[in-house]
Amino acid sequence: MGSKCSTIQLEDADVLEISKETGFSARQIKRLYTRFSTLDRGNLGKLRREDFLRIPELAINPLGERIIQAFFDFKDKDESESTGVNFKEFVRTLACFRPIQKKEENLLNDRQHKLQFAFQIYDIDSDGYISKQELLDLLRMMVGANINDEQLEIIADRTLAESDEDEDGFISFEEFSKMIEKTDFQSKMSIRFLA
Repeated sequence: MGSKCSTIQLEDADVLEISKETGFSARQIKRLYTRFSTLDRGNLGKLRREDFLRIPELAINPLGERIIQAFFDFKDKDESESTGVNFKEFVRTLACFRPIQKKEENLLNDRQHKLQFAFQIYDIDSDGYISKQELLDLLRMMVGANINDEQLEIIADRTLAESDEDEDGFISFEEFSKMIEKTDFQSKMSIRFLA
């Protein structure tokens, strides 16, 4: 393919397997591979945090660091022990952002996968729950100094009051899912990919 990443080669069988799992076309996968290879400046076959930070949209996004962390948290834990995201993990995570097509079933861009990825953005300590402090930390990331701490506390308290059905002081994945149903979640978790 002429890619500079010599540690891994993208074989036709890999493209077919990735396509079946993610719904990306062969052309899209090859273009994502080229992008992955460009980001893999260390030529390791894995992307590190600093590689992700070279993506301008992530570097300027107030939630960029959380999105990057979600790539590392969302990968298949059994597949990779080292710190880095390989190409298949990279594409699997990106698949969460493919728009849902009515005819597709059991792909990585279904509602459940999108919800899990979004939940991981909020669940900063990865304990399976979103605390008030995590809500506050994310709100601070999103709004910076535009809203004072008192206003942020009100927003976090209101969010907990509306979402925490069992009143344990945390938002579980199930409670998060119910809260998200009230929003246009699926379109916000969809990005138009390479044609």
